[in-house]
Amino acid sequence: MNTIDERNTNQGELKGTIITEPVRAYEIEGEGFYEFTLAVKRLSEICDNIPVTISEKLVQAGTVEIGKGKEIAVSGQFRSYNKEVDGKSKLMLHFFVQDKLDYETEGDASINNLKILGFICKPPIYRETPFKREICDVLVAINRPLRVGTTNKSDYIPCIVWGRNARFIQGLPVGSKIVLEGRIQSREYTKNLGDGKTEKRTAYEVSAQRVWVPEKNILNSDESEKLDII
Repeated sequence: MNTIDERNTNQGELKGTIITEPVRAYEIEGEGFYEFTLAVKRLSEICDNIPVTISEKLVQAGTVEIGKGKEIAVSGQFRSYNKEVDGKSKLMLHFFVQDKLDYETEGDASINNLKILGFICKPPIYRETPFKREICDVLVAINRPLRVGTTNKSDYIPCIVWGRNARFIQGLPVGSKIVLEGRIQSREYTKNLGDGKTEKRTAYEVSAQRVWVPEKNILNSDESEKLDII
């Protein structure tokens, strides 16, 4: 991936298998966009099922071939948008394809890499898992670089940080600029709807293995923290 900077704040690479039929979901200024789910294997063989969006222009040009069961390797950004669900605004996350990967991706290995530069926009939440692993939840706002004739937009990405990185993150104030490197993961959970009713839902987040503050050039990571999180 390219060097992270203010002009390139959100860089991702995925390689996996399409597990749902691509659907032409919406159109903006005459340009259509397809949506589908991409299954990306972890080292543990568990799959992260990631929602993906791609412009029909990339498909029509033959840049990326899509279809259920196809394996693809793409680069792009992990983005967010707000959607009204049951009268409430819900944060929706998806991987926005910008191109195919421009280096060798032969073989069975999956690819799931993301690097983001953003700002902490809510107080981090630090806790321990039942297995005594330290974890910190942090919401990161990423400014999209302005294009001519467009308004400023930001993506809000939930991240989880582990071990001593979690202790480091919990001490940072809202507004701190940080860089995180890791992978996109999906996680199923049960939502209590009341009156004894529950519903299975899926959450998406970035599991970060490396974290640093760019102004101070402080790297807070070591090889022991680079684990495949289940």
